[in-house]
Amino acid sequence: MHHPTDSEISRRSFMMASLAGAALAGLPEWFASEARAAGSAATAGIRRQPGANDRINIGVIGPGGSKGGFRQGLNDTRWAASKPGVKVVAACDVDRTHRDEAAAAFGPDCAPYDDFRELLARKDIDAVVIGTPDHWHAAIAAAAVRAGKDVYCEKPLTLTIDQGKQLVRIVRQRNAVFQVGSQQRSDARFRLACELVRNGRVGKLRKVTAHLPTGPTGGPFAVKPVPSDFNFDMWLGPAPAADYLPERTHGSFRWWLDYSGGMLTDWGAHHNDIAQWGIGADGSGPASVQANGHGPIIGVNCYSTFPEFDVTYEYPDGVTLLTTNKGENGVDFEGDGGSIFVSRDTIRASDPRLIEDPLPSNATRLYVSDDHMADFLSCMRSRKRPICDVEIGHRSVTTCHLANISLRLGGRRLQWDPEREEFGGDAEANAMLARPVRHGWKV
Repeated sequence: MHHPTDSEISRRSFMMASLAGAALAGLPEWFASEARAAGSAATAGIRRQPGANDRINIGVIGPGGSKGGFRQGLNDTRWAASKPGVKVVAACDVDRTHRDEAAAAFGPDCAPYDDFRELLARKDIDAVVIGTPDHWHAAIAAAAVRAGKDVYCEKPLTLTIDQGKQLVRIVRQRNAVFQVGSQQRSDARFRLACELVRNGRVGKLRKVTAHLPTGPTGGPFAVKPVPSDFNFDMWLGPAPAADYLPERTHGSFRWWLDYSGGMLTDWGAHHNDIAQWGIGADGSGPASVQANGHGPIIGVNCYSTFPEFDVTYEYPDGVTLLTTNKGENGVDFEGDGGSIFVSRDTIRASDPRLIEDPLPSNATRLYVSDDHMADFLSCMRSRKRPICDVEIGHRSVTTCHLANISLRLGGRRLQWDPEREEFGGDAEANAMLARPVRHGWKV
C-alpha cells in the first residue's frame, strides 16, 4: 500500500513549517541570530515590491491535484505565487481534473494546457515549476531551458545518471537559473549541522548515516480502464508502454522503477544530499558503492522498487556513508570527537556543547537560504546559482541511482569515478547509466 505519511505529508508539513519560521526553533541563539540576519539579507531583493516591468511570470507543469494526494507541484507554485512580483499564468497537466484545479487556483489569467510544449512556447513565461513524476523531470526541464525559461524542478532531479549529466550541460550552455526542490538546504537545522561538521566540530568525520523510511510493497494490481480525463499515454511519455493501473500513477508512481527509484530516490535525494553537503562532496561523489536489500514482490503489475536496503558508500577521503531504511529518520554525522544528528524536527549532539558553542569568526560558512523558493526567485533576478543548483541536485540523486544499480545487480560492489561519472571496469553497470526512451522523449 501507498504510505503518504512517509513522504507527501511530511514533505508538505516540512515546507509549511519552514515558511512559518519554525525552522529556527530549538537552535542555539548564536546561530539563530545569524540565520535571521543572513536570511533577511539573502532574500532582500525578493521581498521588495517590484516595478511593473520586474514581474516574474510562472507556469506549472505537473501540479498534481486532489486525486491520489500528490500535489507537490501545486504546493510549490502556490509558494511562488505568495512572493511579491510573481504571477502564475499557465498550468499544464495530463490529468484534466488536476489541470483545471490548478488553473482555477491561480485565477482567470491562468491558462490551462494539456501539452507542456504549448506552455513552453509562450514568450511571456519566465520560469516553470516542474512537479511531474520523476521519469518526466529531465526531458521537460531540458525543453524548458532550451525555450529560454528558468526552472524550479522537484527532486529527485532525474531517473538516470546520464540524464543528469546531459541536463547539467544544457543548463550551463544556456546560463539558466535552475533550482532543485531539495528544501532541506534552506532549513537552518541542516545548514547548522553541515557547518559544524565541515568545521571539525565532531573531529575527523568518519561515518555518516542517512536514515530513510521503509518503502511499500504491493501487487499484483488489476488492469483498469483509463479514466476519460486522463491521458495515460502522455503520462507514460518516455517510459515503456504499459497497461493502465491506478497504482502506477499519481502518488504511487514512486514505487515503480520505470518511473522512479523508491524510497532511495524519494527520501534519499533529501538525506543523501545533506550527507554530501556535510562531507563536502556535493560537487563530486563517492568512490564506491555496495547495496544489499530486501527486494519487492516478484511478479507482473507489482511495485518494483526496493523497500528495504543497506547501502555503503566509500568516499575518497575515507568517509563512509550508510544509507538505510532503519533507524530514526534523519542524518547522523559521526567523528572522532562526537556526533551530531539532524532531522526536520531536531538537531542534537552527543555533547550539547558541540552545537551550543559558537563557531569562530574565520569558520567555513555555507550558502544561506531561509526560503527555497525565494532563493530561486532572487537568483532569477541576480542570475546567480541558487542553493541547490542543477549540478548539486544531479550529484545528490546520483548517489541514489548508484544504490539502485547495485541492488539490481544483486548487491555487487561497484567502483565509481565521480569525475568521469562512470563505473570502472564494469560494462554491465555502465549500461545502466541510461535507459531507452519511448516516443523520442530525449533530454
